[in-house]
Amino acid sequence: MDWIASQLDQEHVKLWLSIGWSVYIVVVSVWILLQRSQPVATLSWLLSMAALPVVGLVVYYYFGPQRMKRQRIKRLRSRKRSRLRASTQRIRERLPQDYVRLHQVAQLVAAASEFPVCSATGMRLLVGGAATFDAITEAVRAATHHVHLEYYIYEPDVTGTALRDLLAEKARQGVQVRLLVDALGSKKLGRKFLKPLLDAGAEVARFHDAKIGRRLRPVINFRTHRKILVCDGKVGFTGGVNVTDEENERICADAYHDVHLQMEGAIVGWLQTVFMEDWAYANDHNPRQLPEKLEEWLPDCDDGNKLMQVVTSGPDNRLDAIYRAYLAAINAAEKRIWLTTPYFVPTEAALAALTNASLRGVDVRILVPKKSDSALVTAAARSYFDELIRCGVRVYEYEASMLHSKTLAVDDNLAIIGTANFDYRSFFLNYEVCVMGYGPDLNQALAQQFLADLKNSLAVPYKSEKRFFRRVFDSAARLTSPLL
Repeated sequence: MDWIASQLDQEHVKLWLSIGWSVYIVVVSVWILLQRSQPVATLSWLLSMAALPVVGLVVYYYFGPQRMKRQRIKRLRSRKRSRLRASTQRIRERLPQDYVRLHQVAQLVAAASEFPVCSATGMRLLVGGAATFDAITEAVRAATHHVHLEYYIYEPDVTGTALRDLLAEKARQGVQVRLLVDALGSKKLGRKFLKPLLDAGAEVARFHDAKIGRRLRPVINFRTHRKILVCDGKVGFTGGVNVTDEENERICADAYHDVHLQMEGAIVGWLQTVFMEDWAYANDHNPRQLPEKLEEWLPDCDDGNKLMQVVTSGPDNRLDAIYRAYLAAINAAEKRIWLTTPYFVPTEAALAALTNASLRGVDVRILVPKKSDSALVTAAARSYFDELIRCGVRVYEYEASMLHSKTLAVDDNLAIIGTANFDYRSFFLNYEVCVMGYGPDLNQALAQQFLADLKNSLAVPYKSEKRFFRRVFDSAARLTSPLL
């Protein structure tokens, strides 16, 4: 009888476990489905939850996709747009009238990110961290009213210390210095390091504190990956270079290879708007953090002859503007698509756009690092190479150092440079900023740099020989690509 009772108890336990498992799967499935993420990402998370019922739930809660509800400072964009409406119309009229697709791309970007086509009086492509930090130092030294910085990574190393000391010097001179850093990417930036800057009167804020307990649901994934520097509202910088010795070839022999963009003119006002919104958000929407007179931060600038457009995206914008901008640019190509990215983890739509372009005769080339700083991302990227090459796309691996540039040159009149990688995280999770260039100026600069970088690269052969376990690892990494 005892044996029978024991068996009955075990059956009851199994029954309740089965019921609990079924309820868990239903609840978790509904939760994940309501996030309305990419179908592949949704399926990946569902499989993970099923395989790891408790651990997977915790991981999804902290690291899974979310949508941020962030109130933009609408008055900034509306007032800035009204001040530039006349010049915007003049600039739009200068776009090549015979290139309808260029107009369509510009219109799409404006609708998705709310930034109109603007112009720059000056533009300079900065190659390498040393050239970038030299230009930044020069611009900061010349600032007379304010210096605004927003960085994903700001390290307390030699490069970071030199910039900190310069910023402190400018703050003591009466220049308003505001530094916004990502709490996770710049986690090494402690009070001791920041003290000279704060003592000089500068202001420092952190974007999305990632410590558990600071929020009901920590925003581990939602980082500001933006790199922005604005001086006096007239000179601006953005691109891939962070403030760290790892990107300064004068200090680090194998520094990351990267590019940055310096701009002057009206386009800087829109870069400034991005910073202002992020600054106010990081400071809990404190209205005192913004000037009553926008002219203090958004001075009037003359129209230039270089047509440009700022585009941003982040989890607070369901239109995924940068992702749409890349797809629109690729689909608009008639001659060439030259893409440089350190992390290549395309969506199915992006992969189809690249292969379709190649199949219709467009010169499609993709440049990635031979070895990135993430083995999993490198493996995932390589899993796409054979499919790309089979469709005529030429894939190259940069060998000189870690390639960190994020650029796209399409035909002769369209270009993109900024902070966004060609992957899920940049397209759908991080706060990113890019600059679109219409016309030959930015396009030629990026195309020339692309060709220069190819000299330090090797073409990836079709079905390159790999060991069995390497092929398995690459394929497994591809399955996790929506989660990277």
